[in-house]
Amino acid sequence: MKPIHSMALAFGFLYAASAFAHVFPQNQEPGAGVSVASPAQVKITFDGPLEPAFTTLTVTDATGKQVNTAKSSVDASQPAIATVALPVLPAGHYTVHWAAVADDGHRTHGDYSFDVK
Repeated sequence: MKPIHSMALAFGFLYAASAFAHVFPQNQEPGAGVSVASPAQVKITFDGPLEPAFTTLTVTDATGKQVNTAKSSVDASQPAIATVALPVLPAGHYTVHWAAVADDGHRTHGDYSFDVK
């Protein structure tokens, strides 16, 4: 290969890798759409390492009021896992709002709901 082609090919691979650097949930506890007893926490495992300073989880009730008083955190020994502790929740509908920043700075966000029996 000519040097210019090698450089272009290397740049193409680098660009493609950075385009897919966003992180997304792979597992949620409690899961989306489930009905459970009041959980002690929400735990989301993402498909890549997270930037702890910019990754957040919040939980709101059916009226939109935030129910978690604790701040969410990223597990230092497993940097793809974010958790937030919850108080005892009464029966009702709850929504988890997440914002995740990959360790390279790319941001994603979303939400899902679960019910407490």
